[in-house]
Amino acid sequence: MAVATIPMMALSMRAIKARSWIQPFQVSGKSIRIVARGDALLSPTITRRLVEEFVRRPRPDDIPSELVELSERELEVMRLVARGLSNAEIAGQLYLSEATVKTHVAHILQKLHLRDRVQVVVLAYESGLAQPGS
Repeated sequence: MAVATIPMMALSMRAIKARSWIQPFQVSGKSIRIVARGDALLSPTITRRLVEEFVRRPRPDDIPSELVELSERELEVMRLVARGLSNAEIAGQLYLSEATVKTHVAHILQKLHLRDRVQVVVLAYESGLAQPGS
């Protein structure tokens, strides 16, 4: 561990304790050692919130209820549209013709009563079909 790290950790701990919106906690030698070795030190409240958020997210295999009308291929195309790929890029990735991709996009728009690709992207993220960074 670098020598400068310990004073920075102590300064950070003081700064955290000083904030009135954070519940004060006991800073112990054990806490400092846990953080120093690179592990996370989370309060039970934060841990509970993280677990609740993780459980709330749909599993990748689950098809959101608003998308049950779509075929597997249309779902695949919708995921790629949500990632920002063009029809040509989707065609290359799925080994389809560009005309076939356009047909799939048209079916997605029609089945879901959407106006354009922007609405497809919004629905993909809102339904959990697409996740940031995926």
